Amino acid sequence: MIRLCAVVEGQTEEAFANRTIVPHLALQNVFGAIQLVENRRKATERRFKGGIDSFSQIERHLLRWWKQERSSSCWFTTMFDLYALPSDFPGYSEAMRLDDPYERVERLEKAFFERISEQGCRHFVPYIQLHEFEALILSDPQKLGLEFLEHDRAIDTLIRDVEHFSGPELIDQEPDSAPSKRIIKRIPEYEFRKASAGPVVASKIGLPALREKCPHFNQWLRALEALSHRSAE
Repeated sequence: MIRLCAVVEGQTEEAFANRTIVPHLALQNVFGAIQLVENRRKATERRFKGGIDSFSQIERHLLRWWKQERSSSCWFTTMFDLYALPSDFPGYSEAMRLDDPYERVERLEKAFFERISEQGCRHFVPYIQLHEFEALILSDPQKLGLEFLEHDRAIDTLIRDVEHFSGPELIDQEPDSAPSKRIIKRIPEYEFRKASAGPVVASKIGLPALREKCPHFNQWLRALEALSHRSAE
């Protein structure tokens, strides 16, 4: 049995992981536990969870959990958006000079792994979402209609907005045209319901469709599924 500890960026990712990823991996004998990255803006302020200000915040949370869970059967992973990733992230400057988004995120994940493994945590599968969680929803925008009733025209417009991209993971990370911004532009209510509605819509789309449309997401999920074969090590 493998225990998988995942540190995620926000409540939307937390709900999606618990609703969709954890049950799926349990069938592979990989049992997940999810934590929101802990944030504390000032030493005098109380701790709260969700949102990323700096890489040190991520590293601190991840390594603290690793020190608590040290075991040959325990692995760690992450789910952070490339969109608005902190600029002090390992390999950031080099990665952002690359034109291909897949090469960019691969470079970041490689630097992330090297940084964490240097601290002793080598049971680590880093994952950075291209370009943010809502790319998964844009795998099939029509499913938004299950949560946002009477928005057929807005959803049809959203479908046309993104159909010229060869895949949802390639939808850009500009402040006005990132995946979440495109959805909010057509369905303003999404901004206030993303943490609840977003994971439901993604689960309605289903893992097979998400994996087909989002190859980087699929690569991550395959790596997590493969951990089940390490149980005998």
